[in-house]
Amino acid sequence: MKRRTRKSAWAKSLERSLVAFTRGAVKSGARALGQAMKPALARRAPPAGEGAWILGIASGMAGARRFRLYRPPGVAAGERLPLMVMLHGCGQDANTFARSTRMNRVALREHFMVLYPEQDRLANAQGCWNWFDSTAGRAGGEAALIMKMIDQVCLLHSADPTRVAIAGLSAGASMAALLATRHPARFRAVVMHSGVPPGTAHSTLSALGAMHGRRATKPLEATPLEVESGWPPLLVIHGDADRVVALQNAHAAAQQWAEGLGARARPPRSVQRGQRHAMTVTDFRCAGRLVSRLVLVRGLAHAWSGGAAQLPYSDPLGPDASRMAWAFAAAQFRG
Repeated sequence: MKRRTRKSAWAKSLERSLVAFTRGAVKSGARALGQAMKPALARRAPPAGEGAWILGIASGMAGARRFRLYRPPGVAAGERLPLMVMLHGCGQDANTFARSTRMNRVALREHFMVLYPEQDRLANAQGCWNWFDSTAGRAGGEAALIMKMIDQVCLLHSADPTRVAIAGLSAGASMAALLATRHPARFRAVVMHSGVPPGTAHSTLSALGAMHGRRATKPLEATPLEVESGWPPLLVIHGDADRVVALQNAHAAAQQWAEGLGARARPPRSVQRGQRHAMTVTDFRCAGRLVSRLVLVRGLAHAWSGGAAQLPYSDPLGPDASRMAWAFAAAQFRG
């Protein structure tokens, strides 16, 4: 009887030890999983600030793509707001691009909406827009999906279809320019930040050559009727320390727009705001109308100028590209 009691006590002690060990292991595993998930959760967290952060989806022949829409507070019933479309670069998504560019803060202050289309990793493993793939048709398919997103936002969320501008970084910049050349009547302004001009590549291999400045840019295909009805002016922003997309692409894009619309370059001017990187600004005008503007930022690498600190492809020391993009678009909306 005594032996059975001793055995039972030993078994209970062992059971308590196993339970304690299991609980400790589960807690330790949960802590480790929580630490591992932190970066992913941070990427998916909505940008800080007032306003609505709305999830949407558009589908078409090229599949489906998600998007995020920033809608500032205080939109009156029946009010239609301007829309800025923001296309992220490779290695980014809608959330990280919004946090990096801080365009929502500008939208809150200036009272406009921001649409952030998001590339699917199944369509491109690096998250790049396939702006170059005209041969296989992926470029056209993705452009059509982005146009569907714009239509959806104008229909369901009170965006003004007559006041739409589009901007992008890197692959997003090239896709933005492609959309503007395919649908010039739908956009009032286009902003290319560190991108390759349209018509410079048609496949993955040619895109790599174009990024390094080893391919010629085709002339802009603008009909006289399109020019007369209001071809969207172009703002090009590029860093002179960019080692991913060659600086030649910035010159080629601004020149492509200028030559296609019969504009000539005005004398460049140097601008520096506080301690931020200096920039050289060149305007191309035709009959007093601004056709394209080239902004070369000294010391800027392949990153959003004036973006949030400690985020990839974001340089807080550069002049604020988000404010420049909005000011450029707003001038066209007023005009």
